[in-house]
Amino acid sequence: MFVSDDLQQRWWNLEAKLVERFGKKPDMEAILFLIGVQEFGEIREKFTKEQKQDLMHIAVCHLFSASGYYELESVDEDGWPHYKQLKQMPDMTPPEQEHFLKDHILLYFDQNEF
Repeated sequence: MFVSDDLQQRWWNLEAKLVERFGKKPDMEAILFLIGVQEFGEIREKFTKEQKQDLMHIAVCHLFSASGYYELESVDEDGWPHYKQLKQMPDMTPPEQEHFLKDHILLYFDQNEF
């Protein structure tokens, strides 16, 4: 499958860049955390476990906003973005979900010129 092969190659290229930048290969949660921190806009020395989960949620909402599933609704007084779901996510198998997420992550890094 050409599309999957292309997606996989682009994913490996991104992983290689992240390894070069951070010194080790990040897993999916680490990549989502990184995107969440970027979108939150505030780097802190320490985040609580709940804040880390919130940052990954922010990342997913931001990523899927590119396809019209979410939109930024507001930013609270502490600077945390809040998203509103616009439409239901399509039914997908676990491999399809992974490809969907990876494709959106790759789009994010392309748009942010990483």
